[in-house]
Amino acid sequence: MLEPGTKLPSIALPATSGDLIDLAALPGRSIVAVYPWTGRPGVPSPPNWDAIQGAHGSTPELEGFRDLFTAFAEQSVRIFGLSRQPTEYQKEMVDRLRLPFPILSDAGGAFASALELPSFTTGDENYLKRLTLIVDAGRIAHVFFPVPDPARHANDVLHWFKENG
Repeated sequence: MLEPGTKLPSIALPATSGDLIDLAALPGRSIVAVYPWTGRPGVPSPPNWDAIQGAHGSTPELEGFRDLFTAFAEQSVRIFGLSRQPTEYQKEMVDRLRLPFPILSDAGGAFASALELPSFTTGDENYLKRLTLIVDAGRIAHVFFPVPDPARHANDVLHWFKENG
């Protein structure tokens, strides 16, 4: 389902901005950084989190997109994060990390299910695997998966845009 040219499902997702956003209906280009979970200071990680390859790194990944926000805007690209965490949980993280872009909640899993996004389970909870969709007018243009270095990933995505228009 993550092949270039695939049309995104028309599903309105709640955003930390207070809007409902249907990625399939947006014109132009967007980045959708899908991540498993972000922690909170003083809150324990899910069970066995340290043993799950690729689970760690959501905060530095999102901070990378934050730090390059202006460079992506110069490329006429919108940025979204997406996880299965509820919007209220995500809002705390957006404020704490000072993210200038909305985070979308797929808490019910409809978007992930429609696209068959890869996931994993720990502690009886399902989490999305880290990947990034490049979307152009509601269709997948490119997929970054796996994301081996979350802290450097935003730089890799920016480089892709500079190389691919």
